[in-house]
Amino acid sequence: DDVTANLKTVRAIPLRLRGRGWPEVLEVRGEVFWPRKAFEACNARRIKDRLEPFANPRNATSGTIKQLDSKAIAGRGLSFIAHGFGEIAGASFESTGAVFKSFKKWGIPVSPHEERCQDVDAVIKFVHEWDERRHTLDYETDGLVVKIDRLDQREALGATSRYPRWCIAYKYAAEQAETVLESVDFQVGKLGTITPRARMRPVQLSGTTVRHASLHNFDQVDRLDVRIGDTIVVQKAGEIIPQVVSVVKQKRPKNAKKIAAPKKCPVCKGEVARDEGGVYIRCINPACDAQLKERLKHFCGRNQMDIESAGDVLVEQLVDSGLVQSYSDLYALQDKRENLLKLDRMGEKSADNLLAALEQSKKQPLARLLAALNIRHVGTSSAEQIADHFGDMASIAQASEDDLQAVDGVGPEMAASIRVFFSSDAGGTTWQALRDAGANMKQPRSRAAGDRPLTGKTVVVTGTLENFGRKEIEKLIKDLGGKPTASVSKKTDYVVAGENAGSKLDKARKLGVSVLDESAFLKLAGRG
Repeated sequence: DDVTANLKTVRAIPLRLRGRGWPEVLEVRGEVFWPRKAFEACNARRIKDRLEPFANPRNATSGTIKQLDSKAIAGRGLSFIAHGFGEIAGASFESTGAVFKSFKKWGIPVSPHEERCQDVDAVIKFVHEWDERRHTLDYETDGLVVKIDRLDQREALGATSRYPRWCIAYKYAAEQAETVLESVDFQVGKLGTITPRARMRPVQLSGTTVRHASLHNFDQVDRLDVRIGDTIVVQKAGEIIPQVVSVVKQKRPKNAKKIAAPKKCPVCKGEVARDEGGVYIRCINPACDAQLKERLKHFCGRNQMDIESAGDVLVEQLVDSGLVQSYSDLYALQDKRENLLKLDRMGEKSADNLLAALEQSKKQPLARLLAALNIRHVGTSSAEQIADHFGDMASIAQASEDDLQAVDGVGPEMAASIRVFFSSDAGGTTWQALRDAGANMKQPRSRAAGDRPLTGKTVVVTGTLENFGRKEIEKLIKDLGGKPTASVSKKTDYVVAGENAGSKLDKARKLGVSVLDESAFLKLAGRG
């Protein structure tokens, strides 16, 4: 998501750097967060306006910076702290501490609690001190990060394909609290999964008031032997999602009531069934409104059709109003603009943004559409493999289970699930209605092996390129079969050096790694 305009409203992020001595290229990495007091004040206003309060600062911050109205964001009081850096060209530093000292001088916020430790004992002491001190911060945190300070040592340590070797996160034990289970409600997911959710006497946990917690599934309910009226122990998994971890049975009241699994869907009152050999109970009515809403939210999601204007609240309104009862109905909204404008909080501009986003989503490649169809066991990665193998939706719809298992990563269970979807009346109607609505049904073919000159090669890009942004060049490297990485090592095959290339270029020359300028890289890529 391009959130540049919205982030300009976060006052902690400088619009211009102060002082002097800035490098030619400076990539600052950090995190936008919602200070506790500002978050609580916003929730108080929402409750006063009879709106649902935000559940937690982290998810609410993510949603806030994707809002369409920048003015609304400015009033929420978000803040920012820099915690790292990427490309720096035109200046050299010996340590992270020196970089952060310059950040502060240039007006970039950094943590005032950073400390340089001389040995491991000092690190351990720091960790223990902050187990209590972290609760005094104006934001939630579940740990801290220990980093090697000297940059030359970082370069020597390097990184794997998944994480750097020069830093590690330390996580504190999750905070727990006791409260009373007052009732249990049942939520229905996009695959019909019925999840029990605890409604509790409000309790403070990790700086926020918690009223609900996950019970996961009915096997977990039985395992905990949790009953309505019980005193329960709750904690936040990863400091975000509250969950029930145990029951204080010595405090159980005599009238504690057992929790029975529903025999009918709590929303549509349709039939339910337990997964064969599994722990989940599902509503098996495909027309269930609760499932429809969750499926549509998934369909519109960032990693699927990326219909940015179709948020959760709007999706629920569209279903409740009867405007949308299927995926293809979303595209029929182009002819129902007047009906859209009757929805709560839907103005002319919002309606036009939604319709434009829907039209744009029709161009998404087949892999995105396949992932959006909510076929059980098919995720983003497997959808891309399947789409790339078959090339078009009709071929996937006609493929046998054996044909599907010929795709790398597709096993018997996934193949059976795909076959069930496309052979069903509902599945066939769904994809054909989307085709008729104008959704793209084809996948751009990957290059043949002979057209991928970087197959198996590791490539580092440093400096500023004339014809590519960083994401564009990394995508091209991947398309050519290569693997873009951030650090130079003996295993690096090529370094692509642009203007103001920094220490990575020096290290490449020292190690004897092949260095390409932009022109040479374009020739290698077949574009020169």
